[in-house]
Amino acid sequence: MSVTTLRNFERGATVPVTNNLAAIRSALEVGGVEFTNGDQPGVRMRKPAP
Repeated sequence: MSVTTLRNFERGATVPVTNNLAAIRSALEVGGVEFTNGDQPGVRMRKPAP
């Protein structure tokens, strides 16, 4: 995904397509973000491995 595509999404100029949303989620997960699916959707930082 290009930087321009991400910037357009961040400023509300475009709606991201499915593959771009998947790329964003993947990048966040690689960076240590864990998506939760409890009572309410949310995110948290994954605990570092020992």
